[in-house]
Amino acid sequence: MKTINVKEKLTTFSAHWHPHQIAIVDDMQVLLAKLKGAFIWHMHEKEDELFYVQKGTLEMHFRDRMELVCEGEVIVVPKGVAHCPKTKDGEEVHVLLFEKLTTAHTGNILSEKTQTQYPKI
Repeated sequence: MKTINVKEKLTTFSAHWHPHQIAIVDDMQVLLAKLKGAFIWHMHEKEDELFYVQKGTLEMHFRDRMELVCEGEVIVVPKGVAHCPKTKDGEEVHVLLFEKLTTAHTGNILSEKTQTQYPKI
């Protein structure tokens, strides 16, 4: 058991849309990611996903609306809900993600942004 310095961990990588695992809690993983621009529309059929914005402002797009998630705020995307995270104006956003270990990065969609393994840092 050791403390995890999130700010320090964020300095260890620069890739956007490529989560890095910093902890496991039961069957959940805690991920750090840097986001920039638009991701892809996708959903997770069996898993909820929690986004905590550490830095910046995240636009979480849903089919019927968009929610702004500001620094220090959390949004939970329920299982089965299509979503597309985006940042605007070239802003880099830092997020902490909580999701089940079984959660596929882009759900059942494959794209050039799909990651199949998350480095442990």
